Amino acid sequence: DRLSEAERCASTSNRNFEGRQGRGGRTHLLSPQSAAASAIAGRLVDAGSL
Repeated sequence: DRLSEAERCASTSNRNFEGRQGRGGRTHLLSPQSAAASAIAGRLVDAGSL
């Protein structure tokens, strides 16, 4: 998948490097638990906060 400039993405992928998903996009690497917690909350959160 490609991100637009300034678009953000939460990912559980184990590979990330600058420009991997598009120029100017931001990918936040999360554990599966944090990804699930963030999906429920609708924003990036720490799984331990729920």
